[in-house]
Amino acid sequence: MHNDSVVTLPVIQQYKLVVDPQTTGQERQPRDASFWLVFLGIGFATMITALEWSAVSNALPTIVQDLHGSSFIWVGSAYTLAGTAFIPLSGGLSQIFGRRIVVLSSLAIMALGSALCGSAQSMTHLIAGRTVQGLGGGGISATTAIIISDLVPLSERGLYNGLIGIAWAMAGSMGPIVGGALAQNGQWRWLFYLNLPICGVAAIIMTFCLRVQTPPGTLREKLRRVDWLGTFLVIAATAACVIGLTWSGIQYSWTSAPVLAPLIIGIVGMVAFITYECIFPEYPLVPSALLSTITGISGYMQTFLLPIVMIGIIYYIPVYLQACKGASPIGAGVDMLSFSLIVAPVGLLGGTGLLITLDADTPLGHTIGFIAPCALGCGLLAFSTYFPVLAPLHVSQNGLAIAFFMFLRNFAMVWGVTIGGTVLQNELPKHLPAAFAAQFPEGTVIAYATIPTISSLPEPLRTEVRQAFAASLKVVWEVLLGVGGLGLASSLAMKALPLHTAVDDKWALQQKEKGSVDSLSTLGTAV
Repeated sequence: MHNDSVVTLPVIQQYKLVVDPQTTGQERQPRDASFWLVFLGIGFATMITALEWSAVSNALPTIVQDLHGSSFIWVGSAYTLAGTAFIPLSGGLSQIFGRRIVVLSSLAIMALGSALCGSAQSMTHLIAGRTVQGLGGGGISATTAIIISDLVPLSERGLYNGLIGIAWAMAGSMGPIVGGALAQNGQWRWLFYLNLPICGVAAIIMTFCLRVQTPPGTLREKLRRVDWLGTFLVIAATAACVIGLTWSGIQYSWTSAPVLAPLIIGIVGMVAFITYECIFPEYPLVPSALLSTITGISGYMQTFLLPIVMIGIIYYIPVYLQACKGASPIGAGVDMLSFSLIVAPVGLLGGTGLLITLDADTPLGHTIGFIAPCALGCGLLAFSTYFPVLAPLHVSQNGLAIAFFMFLRNFAMVWGVTIGGTVLQNELPKHLPAAFAAQFPEGTVIAYATIPTISSLPEPLRTEVRQAFAASLKVVWEVLLGVGGLGLASSLAMKALPLHTAVDDKWALQQKEKGSVDSLSTLGTAV
């Protein structure tokens, strides 16, 4: 039976966690200029990831039409797949090489991927760029969250997570509007180019203000500590799951071998990854103590289930607004403000079930009102599941625990995008007028190919197509409601635990010494 008392250092060592016996907790770090500048840099980095999630989905119909592509699901899935696969490794690398070099490398990779996306001349080129972006985004998400845990004790972290959440909400609220405006004016490429100066500002701040120690050891010694087999397992398992989900119902039926084989391989591979991590590696990416308490397991389950609902809403509410309400990309972005502005500062009221009542004739005011309760629910859970994951663990394990937390959250987003897209693609042919649906070759992504043409269709065909979208999206909302119900059930297993009041001083910001002429001279090993 699991015990939810706070895990002590000997217990952590028993579970093969990588713990420095000399590590001690520091009650509170000084909140000097460097501290706040680092948080500003984290805010800029967070804005980049928020823009990638919120803006691209709203501009996607225009991008698909412009590039004459059909693999729209991979525009989202490639980003989340690459980011998810890289998160566990980035957490391990930050433990081995240091926080600063990993976050700076992630920002550089994100900038490179953004440049590739902005210059894309085909869907294949765009998807390749999104893959590179995903690697950078995964590293940014993991390392910035780890840096926050290094600077702020768990008992105070709710406030600082909320501040970063506001940055995410600001970028997330503007993303659909900016993305829609650029797409509507034929300038969607700037949606990706805008990331370049933001990456640059964040990198400059991190370079000069994130003064933390470099873990000791030569490059060869550090490379030997990397869990290469675990990294391979998680990448292979994640990729297999996404391939199966992406092909299902579009290129192949759900019961076909090309769908079932990768899904089974992916699920088995994920189980093998967790099992391997808990038993074999000397420096595991996912130590067994992370899953040693009921409260921790409950937190991780909620961490996986919630983003499926959240990303499904973010991706497919704009589809409803454009297809059923005739909104332009800009208009869909404005209508989504009720989600983006509420998701960070407020909390849980539920609301996904309200979306099931939407049809083609639902007043726009009701639609916007129904989005708001969904945001309220996602807002609280986006932050609250963080605490049951970390409370049972020693502060020295924040980095690995947060990396696994971020991995599950991003992996869930892969499922949210692909499940929603698959359901929509499977349902639309059932509801669209047969003669209209026959115009699209088999394998075409009907949803995004249809949306730009709806406003020009003659009546009554236009109304019939809008009603078909509403009926198909109703099934998407029903699936999301079921996932949310599972998340609610899993939350009942949590127990009350005290929150840590100390941080790991091994990763503390290095302070300038009084009277020093050059502060960099005191940071000989800072990375």
